[in-house]
Amino acid sequence: MKFHTTKIACLSLLVSLLAACASSPPKSVADICEIFEDRRGWYNAAKRAEQRWGIPVSVNMAFIYQESAFQSRAKPARNKFLWIFPGRRPSSAYGYAQALDGTWREYEQRSGNSRASRRNFSDAIDFVAWYNANSTRLSNISNNNAMHLYYAYHEGNGGYQRATYRDKQWLMDAAARVQANSSRFAGQLDGCRQELDKSWFQRLIS
Repeated sequence: MKFHTTKIACLSLLVSLLAACASSPPKSVADICEIFEDRRGWYNAAKRAEQRWGIPVSVNMAFIYQESAFQSRAKPARNKFLWIFPGRRPSSAYGYAQALDGTWREYEQRSGNSRASRRNFSDAIDFVAWYNANSTRLSNISNNNAMHLYYAYHEGNGGYQRATYRDKQWLMDAAARVQANSSRFAGQLDGCRQELDKSWFQRLIS
């Protein structure tokens, strides 16, 4: 019985460690080639999202980098109560994409991905691509204009069309970073996409 209990405890610890590794950020979050070399499943998910929604991998990855730095359980910092005590969080944003509760539910219903999780990278990048595809349609934003897509992502397409972002310098600064990261990611991906697209066997013999 003692051996059986110890075995169960070891298996539980192993599962916990594997889960922690799976949800931890990649070693390098500034280089898309290194990210995808570290997380091959992420590359396949990013490609599927691009093919499904028509938004470049580099744009969607730049959004997730800005929103969570690739942390699966990211949440907004809590407000302070009496300048000391932690209070409520400013929104329900959660996960890789920092998606709000209501927007995530809409994505689940409209995309057909009814069992999606904000902690799952594949679901999160599909969500970002879905939202950006809606913005290209509703607000006539180019699919590679990461800056304006990011405005629509934060303000909603109604807010974007009213240009509410112009009164928020912090948002304009963030959108500029997203555009810069998207451009950098696109250049990096040009240099490694052919290698990433190889099968395991092609990589073995190359």
